[in-house]
Amino acid sequence: MGFISKFRRVLYTSAKVLGDVNAVKEGKVLTRVKNRIKGKVTGKIIGKL
Repeated sequence: MGFISKFRRVLYTSAKVLGDVNAVKEGKVLTRVKNRIKGKVTGKIIGKL
């Protein structure tokens, strides 16, 4: 795996964690969880097409 893909993975992971932390601070955890689930389901559906 190249440097760029590793770096990209680190950036996306840190963005996900920061989004989770921000949701906890703002009290919007339930909305965050719903959106994460919707995104996973949508991604799987699009991947099958």
